[in-house]
Amino acid sequence: MRKNQQGASYIGILITVIGFAFLAKIAIAVWGAYWDDRVVDSQIIELLQSSPANTAPSKFSDQMNQRLDMNNVRDLRFNEIAKVVNVDGLQVKKDYEIRKPFLLNIDLVLKFEKSFDQRSTQTK
Repeated sequence: MRKNQQGASYIGILITVIGFAFLAKIAIAVWGAYWDDRVVDSQIIELLQSSPANTAPSKFSDQMNQRLDMNNVRDLRFNEIAKVVNVDGLQVKKDYEIRKPFLLNIDLVLKFEKSFDQRSTQTK
């Protein structure tokens, strides 16, 4: 005799939908922070390539703040997320973290660190 075919149960479908919703919530929560960090990195590299080696760190910071405002990165101030020194060319060390509320009292902590050197960016 032939048995009836059985597919996915309602509970299985419900768990799958909840799992996809959970993953989508994580992606939506962290996407903005990673996109802003990518914009910050690209603007630092562009400004390092176009700036002369004797640029003052304060002038570099001011120009970066202007670039971040133009690119709609308004949550980050360059002076708060990076340090600029001028030793044999500009060197930028970016180090900051962002906390995003996720679910009830659970926060996602995103940490971004990267160093830039004017000599290495101009050779590319």
